[in-house]
Amino acid sequence: MKAHHAIVACAALLLSGASLAAGGDLGQAVRQPTNWTAIGMFVVFVIGTLFITKWAASKTKSAAAFYTGGGGITGFQNGLAIAGDYMSAASFLGISAAVFTNGYDGLIYSIGFLVGWPIVTFLMAERLRNLGRFTFADVAAYRFKQGPIRAFAASGTLVVVAFYLIAQMVGAGQLIKLLFGLEYWVAVVIVGTLMMVYVLFGGMTATTWVQIIKACLLLGGASFMAFMVLAQFHFSPEALFAKAVEVHAKKDSIMSPGNFIKDPISAISFGIALMFGTAGLPHILMRFFTVPNAKEARKSVFWATTWIGYFYILTFIIGFGAIVLVGTNPSFQDGSGKLLGGVNMAAVHLASAVGGNAFLGFISAVAFATILAVVAGLTLAGASAVSHDLYATVFKHGNASSRDELRVSRITTVILGLVAVVLGIVFEKQNIAFMVSLAFAVAASANFPVLFMSVLWKGCTTRGATIGGFLGLLSAVILTILSQAVWVDVFHFKSAPFPYTSPALFSMTIGFLGIWLVSITDQSARARVDKAGFEAQELRSETGIGAVEAAGH
Repeated sequence: MKAHHAIVACAALLLSGASLAAGGDLGQAVRQPTNWTAIGMFVVFVIGTLFITKWAASKTKSAAAFYTGGGGITGFQNGLAIAGDYMSAASFLGISAAVFTNGYDGLIYSIGFLVGWPIVTFLMAERLRNLGRFTFADVAAYRFKQGPIRAFAASGTLVVVAFYLIAQMVGAGQLIKLLFGLEYWVAVVIVGTLMMVYVLFGGMTATTWVQIIKACLLLGGASFMAFMVLAQFHFSPEALFAKAVEVHAKKDSIMSPGNFIKDPISAISFGIALMFGTAGLPHILMRFFTVPNAKEARKSVFWATTWIGYFYILTFIIGFGAIVLVGTNPSFQDGSGKLLGGVNMAAVHLASAVGGNAFLGFISAVAFATILAVVAGLTLAGASAVSHDLYATVFKHGNASSRDELRVSRITTVILGLVAVVLGIVFEKQNIAFMVSLAFAVAASANFPVLFMSVLWKGCTTRGATIGGFLGLLSAVILTILSQAVWVDVFHFKSAPFPYTSPALFSMTIGFLGIWLVSITDQSARARVDKAGFEAQELRSETGIGAVEAAGH
């Protein structure tokens, strides 16, 4: 059981850094005996992905190849890669833990994440592909003055990437530390180095294939767990739920809502962050430029929604399976009757219960693969924001060569990697879980309103989009700092000035109102130019005329 406890502890730390709900102090992890099964699978994965990077490097000769894989990724492949980007270890462990603790009510995560996809499908995917080249700022700035809007877009992207990246780095560092028995800082450096290698040499092609492989591994692992759980109940979900109600401490209440988020305002705000944040995450939006045309972009979202929806159904079964198979098993509990490693470890214990130590090792390797794939995608999004949006467009006014842009992107990747390593070490003992929820809140409050209004509202102007976007960005950051997750849990004040779980309901409203109000009061000459360009933008976004040539395919 020692090896088992090592993995449980490491997964607990992983989730603490990556989950969407704020938790306690990460603390200093205690090094545990190594799990050689997990290490073997981990090494196989790393070696395999390095070979993919070597192959991808031979194809990455231009900025288009580096950012978007040359636009040659198919809709099916891109859908799997998007799912790989989106199905994080936090989703796998966090949703299962929420269901394990609160039953039916834990599905608020699944619903929030999943319903964001129709918004992306019907409002964004085709228009993104038709209007953009490398980044979402290409779309937002299509008819606006390039400097201000790209400065905002790069700021929003870098804030989202930074908070997402720190959480992933801390989680991955703790995971490697416990698997190999290394010092924490050495573990973080290893993770940062691997991530830089993938992005520097392989670009989007390598990142895409790492995400596809990871998505297949995670879907396979979750499917096996769900199958083994249902097999014990003769494949009757009704029998599984009935047994869960019988053995759970909350009994019948686990099949009704109200256990998880009791405050209606917090529930709505949290849901808004998860729903609309999806449509503003730069590393997700970037994936729509990797396909050759708008039809493949729509296919991407269809396949991504299919895999993600299937995955969330599995987490529901896994959560209820853990109630029955883990919650009633004393070997998974400590002396006080609490689950070893905390409730977040419900799915990890279930892996051991249904598949033994070998499957536990597999799930551990998949958890690391998950972190690595997400980190690579985030780094690429951050690098493109600096090299393409700021360097090539703002500083060089669109006159930068592909070689220079690629060089700046690779320099930025190294800088981002070094910053991520340093911040990962600095935040080792801090509660950094709020950073991921902040990433969603910022994306919903800043990136999404600007993208939505610039594409769908004729009256939107450069000044309105820039000022409104910055208002959404600043309000999301400030309200999160004033919330329980930071003000009390990190700064240790007695009470939080902002009483709700997520700022999105308020900060997204501020972003939209700011864009609208500033735009309608903007009487500048530039505002007339912005409005006059709407029809040309609408024609291209709906038909794709001009998109092929602009994207360089």
